Amino acid sequence: MAGKTTVYLKAEQCIEVKKPDVTVGDLMAVECTDPIMLSKIKTIKVLKINAKEQRRYVMSILRVIELIHRQYSEVDIQNLGAQDMIIVYEKQQTPNKLFHLCKTAAVVLISFVGAAFSIMAFQNDVAMAKLFGQVYELLTGSPSDGFTILELTYSVGLTIGILIFFNHFGGRKFAVDPTPMEVEMRLYENDIQTTLIQNYSREQVEIDAGEPHPKGRGGSV
Repeated sequence: MAGKTTVYLKAEQCIEVKKPDVTVGDLMAVECTDPIMLSKIKTIKVLKINAKEQRRYVMSILRVIELIHRQYSEVDIQNLGAQDMIIVYEKQQTPNKLFHLCKTAAVVLISFVGAAFSIMAFQNDVAMAKLFGQVYELLTGSPSDGFTILELTYSVGLTIGILIFFNHFGGRKFAVDPTPMEVEMRLYENDIQTTLIQNYSREQVEIDAGEPHPKGRGGSV
């Protein structure tokens, strides 16, 4: 007798879908040795979302395994991805390029002003101008006028140091490693996703095995 067919599933923890009828293939990568079975498993419907509103769901991988076993009770299923998935449905919208451009410009302006103010506040707290004046007078014997080679090299060095630390300038990177900002954003995203899953599980609104009528929450992530 031939051995059981093994089906491998791999899903990310957060998935965004664009259509209200969600299938297994929309949520995860699926692999098995039987191509016919593979194509049918990918089309198994796992969720139907009200297309009139944006909603967010948390689904356990056990729910997907349950639906697959309803059609293929003898298959062996191996999960290689997340155990719980956050499914976000967003209605298709035509992007407003002008609004997107204005929003980007506002974020850039706020970030620039905030960073500049922070640097100036730090320089003022440590009396950097006074220190440069004392060092310049000590080395040259003449008083500083506030704009000397010390201030110039310090400004250039500060700019280069920031660029090297953040490993990013415009759309280019100086190295293949992720930037500190990317690392912090990834950690923040992981914390948000973990909290969402725990909240849904605690409030018993997670879509799990044996629950035919899943509930979601309105709003977007």
